[in-house]
Amino acid sequence: MKRMEQIKEAMRLYGRYMSLNIRSAMQHKASFFLQIAGQLMTSLTTFVGLFFMFQRFHRVKGYTYSDVLLCFSIVLMQFSLAEMFARGFDAFSGMVRRGEFDRVLVRPRNEALQVLGSRFELTRIGRLLQAVIIFIYGMATTGVTWTAGRVLTVLIMLLGGTALFSGLFLVYAALCFFTIEGLEFMNVFTDGGREYGKYPVDVYGRRMQQFATFVIPYALVQYYPLQYLLGRSNCWLYGLYPLGALLFLAACYGLWRVGVAHYTSTGS
Repeated sequence: MKRMEQIKEAMRLYGRYMSLNIRSAMQHKASFFLQIAGQLMTSLTTFVGLFFMFQRFHRVKGYTYSDVLLCFSIVLMQFSLAEMFARGFDAFSGMVRRGEFDRVLVRPRNEALQVLGSRFELTRIGRLLQAVIIFIYGMATTGVTWTAGRVLTVLIMLLGGTALFSGLFLVYAALCFFTIEGLEFMNVFTDGGREYGKYPVDVYGRRMQQFATFVIPYALVQYYPLQYLLGRSNCWLYGLYPLGALLFLAACYGLWRVGVAHYTSTGS
């Protein structure tokens, strides 16, 4: 019972953080909506690149244009949701460098929750909107029969993918405890994961598929459930594979706790 009360209190606090960020963004409405439009136009270039490539090559390892659009749109939604709600971890290096994390530690609330609520990238709605439009088009043109099981699989993919990318942002933040400055190589796994995720993982070869299954589980939230969605496999268990990303997120949180335990103030 006490645990449930703590969870409810954390959710209420998170809602307040979100409300403050929304009200702050709405102070400059024109800038806010222009940034949304900018996000929409920026991610459009990737879609255009896919379009022209499939005008020249009609299939990539057996995947059609519609198949790839379905894959790309789901990964883009996963990444956009993680950026919207877990951006505080991505900007965490500045908090450590300026000594602001000291204030976080003396407050009677969970440190991760406070960092999580420190920043919301609501302008990523533009990128999310484009992903939804591409998904609807891909869904309508793949020829897949959409059953309740497949719809549920998409929802689980979104949950698992958001957890995966949020976990990577959390790892980025945890490493800042030891390096002070953020490590840019982590962008290979966050932004790089989004870019390479526009194609099913098996396109990149067996070694990459193994890495994306057993090291950083991109394949669990993209490749395996996609096989079930597209009817390339009848194994409905593939639709549950994205839940494995929740274990990855738990491991990332464990690294965060190690970082908090070893934190030394910069004295700024």
